[in-house]
Amino acid sequence: MKRLRNRLAKRLWKCTVLFVLCAVMALTGSMGMAFVGGIPTGGWSGTDKAVAAGANDFAFRLSAELAEMVDDGNLICSPYSVWIPLAALVNATNEEYRDALLDALGVAGVTADEINAAASLMMDGLIKESKTTLAELLGIKSAPTNALKIANAIFVSSEVTLKKEFADIFTGFYHGTAANVDFSSHEAVDTVNQWASDNTEGLIKRIIESFSPDAIIAITNAIYFTGQWEKEFNPNNTKEDIFHAPGGDTTAFYMPRRGGNLDYYEDSRVQAMPLAFAEGGGLCVILPKDESAVEMLAAMTSEYFNAIMEGATPAEGLLLLPKFTIEGDTMNLKNVLEALGVPLFDKKAAPLTGGLVEEAYDMWVSGVFHKAVIEVDEKGTTAAAATIVVVDYAMAMPPGFGPEPFEMICDKPFVFIVYGETDGDSPQVLFTGIVNKP
Repeated sequence: MKRLRNRLAKRLWKCTVLFVLCAVMALTGSMGMAFVGGIPTGGWSGTDKAVAAGANDFAFRLSAELAEMVDDGNLICSPYSVWIPLAALVNATNEEYRDALLDALGVAGVTADEINAAASLMMDGLIKESKTTLAELLGIKSAPTNALKIANAIFVSSEVTLKKEFADIFTGFYHGTAANVDFSSHEAVDTVNQWASDNTEGLIKRIIESFSPDAIIAITNAIYFTGQWEKEFNPNNTKEDIFHAPGGDTTAFYMPRRGGNLDYYEDSRVQAMPLAFAEGGGLCVILPKDESAVEMLAAMTSEYFNAIMEGATPAEGLLLLPKFTIEGDTMNLKNVLEALGVPLFDKKAAPLTGGLVEEAYDMWVSGVFHKAVIEVDEKGTTAAAATIVVVDYAMAMPPGFGPEPFEMICDKPFVFIVYGETDGDSPQVLFTGIVNKP
């Protein structure tokens, strides 16, 4: 390992590593679209694919904003967990502000009905559980599995009545649940935190400490993913060595992978290598050649990400991948989302007035709280995230890779992107983040 590090030291001293993690659940069905009771069945339309692509565009724009705030620490977030509740709120946003919200979400030009249908297809494809594997057919009970769970809920003040139209959309298209809480009591905090814990297998135990006195609604999303490698790393080969963190050298435990049939991509900016999970998807490791992890994530686009994924081909070489675990702090994304153009935070404009509850209250989003965690080791990857969109109210006022064997030494800060696959044309981004110290 030291010989390889010395050989690459001059080239790698400024390099960072970008990790792209993916959880894939395949959709089945034709490309036609049918509707049963207002819920889409069948396959993907061109609009559905455009919405999915827009969600990835939002993912990378959000990630770019967060990357600029990282400094020399780690970052983990799930843009998809943030996108879903905001997409649901399209249905409650006043017409004057709806186009701005759609544009911020990366889906300008679509209707509320179209984003609902596409969001439903995306979730259905990602969380589909009834997949028979070859191992199951052979009766191998210990076969590794992927698990991706997505949950949505809306917590409503006991003093108001949720509009039936929004409730039907949220429970139907977004597979959400609804419950009444007393936001003036700390029990509301405990109830929402327990919901987040229950829906992330206990990985997100606490995401919010208190609600504002004017809170009237909390829309929540939770994502939990676990996947085992198609080919597990041998723990006996994991070795401790130096990791060149921005704040100074530290150590990490490196998992080696060597072979002559490793999917690999290289161009003038990066080296990249997808590592498959047992039942689809994987972790794509991306090593920038001259940029930092922050610069790479800030510059990443859906087009470049797709080009990397599609351009990887079998090659001979070596990967040294550090194990890592990150538990992010709870972030209030209000300022970041405002910078992206989300128009829901303006108390004076009250853009959610009339769209969520029957009562005549001015309503707006006061905060978007987000927390995520991830662990990558010899067996696979586990990640989880939770998002809470808090709605406040007031009394309503009158109106290039080469043929030579590669050497990819991941001993610098890195970025990771968790994604899942649907029947759309491109991967769906679920989590993004930066590791500056494994």
